[in-house]
Amino acid sequence: MKMQGRVLSEEDRLRIHKDSIRILEDIGIRFPENKALALLEHGGAKVDWEKQIAYIPETMVKAALSSAPKQFVMGARNPEMELALPSPFTRYNMDGCGVNTLDFATRTRRSAVIKDIEDSARIFEEIDLCNVYWPPVSPGDVPYGARSITSTGTAFINTSKHVMDEVKKKEEVPYIIEMCKAILGGSEKIRDRKLYSVTYCTVAPLCHDEAMLEATMDLSKYMAPILVYPMPACGTTGPASLHSNIALANAEALSSIVIFQLTSPGVPILYGAALGVVNVRSGMFLEGAVETALQMTAMGEMGKYYGLPTMNAGCLTDAKTPGMQAVMEKVLSTLPLVLAEVDVIQGIGLIESSMTLSLEQMVIDGEIASLCKRMKDGITVSDDKDFFEDIKAVGQGGHFLKQKNTRAAFRTNEFYQAELSDRNSYDSWADLGKREMIDLARDKVKGILDGERKNPLPETTEKQLREIMEEAGRKLNEAL
Repeated sequence: MKMQGRVLSEEDRLRIHKDSIRILEDIGIRFPENKALALLEHGGAKVDWEKQIAYIPETMVKAALSSAPKQFVMGARNPEMELALPSPFTRYNMDGCGVNTLDFATRTRRSAVIKDIEDSARIFEEIDLCNVYWPPVSPGDVPYGARSITSTGTAFINTSKHVMDEVKKKEEVPYIIEMCKAILGGSEKIRDRKLYSVTYCTVAPLCHDEAMLEATMDLSKYMAPILVYPMPACGTTGPASLHSNIALANAEALSSIVIFQLTSPGVPILYGAALGVVNVRSGMFLEGAVETALQMTAMGEMGKYYGLPTMNAGCLTDAKTPGMQAVMEKVLSTLPLVLAEVDVIQGIGLIESSMTLSLEQMVIDGEIASLCKRMKDGITVSDDKDFFEDIKAVGQGGHFLKQKNTRAAFRTNEFYQAELSDRNSYDSWADLGKREMIDLARDKVKGILDGERKNPLPETTEKQLREIMEEAGRKLNEAL
């Protein structure tokens, strides 16, 4: 039987839904974009045009949830890497918008550059449970206007898996579509293959961002999956109550689903969130707190309540370096989401509240993901696993190592063989150089980066992508 975990009862989920509807109907959501307000008013919302607030009734929420597909495939330029949602087990993504990197060569913290996206995409390609790649850092060596397009293009070149990013303004959308056309060899497959998806962040509390809203509405016409991603933090941008903060976040998520279904009925939606709590001493956003893990698990359950594929922040830490705190907090913020059957967990490879990338941590987090999957898979009780005859043959005081079933069993996935955990005796460990987990992770990173790029694009396609990136660099930077 597989292990399961829940933080909300059926009654809790219904209560949070009703609380969110009350927020939408009585308090409303600010949409600072006239086209969105017009769509909402036409769809049945009461609109205060002066304040740019829409009051959304439950009937509109139900219609939007009915319109959003309950299953779809997140495509990849390598068809073998496509991800069908909902997934039978949890997969992983990175988190975007970090600004620092722990330099692999010097082991010092520095500002992120475009090479970090290239390297992390190559590492990501090699981690089995990772399927959705969001460029994890904002490269400071790329001019701001073209930063998103350059990051997306670099991702497509260095991983054959699904690519996710943000569209911060509508002028970016044509360049993304051109990249997808270059990879697919034409425009006719863009809507079907879904090589690219977008993260859409609301602005807590109860606001939408004008430029990002406009851009995402434009992109939705191409049926690119949209991850709705509210981020209120208890005590600052959200109420100091886990219950009410979840209800607030859920209201923001539902408002996003409504506007995108009004814009492009049937556009795929991923229900997500990145809730947190505040450090009462400093005011900083905390990702590694146990209350963050509880909220993220609850939000995953709300997504399942609505029947939508889920992608939630997890595998998180506030630690400044890979180490004991990072591992402790990452396991704490991964396992509950896995047990709650969240489809995709977003956050591997990042430390310092998702502000700093570590290539070694990516590999360690891949191990955490595999261990959590094994825990979730539980224990199989079946005739195939009934070794009564072995017990009878060994009898009292015997040994099972010589049994054929024993040798076969240890070659199955019932017994997970950890790659980074040392299971030797102390003397053997000492003889091997007293190497720690971080040392083994560094070996794996070095092996990948020193080797050939895996699943490369054809040279002509890569050349097309780089030309699109260069054109975006010229035009988008000139527009600033």
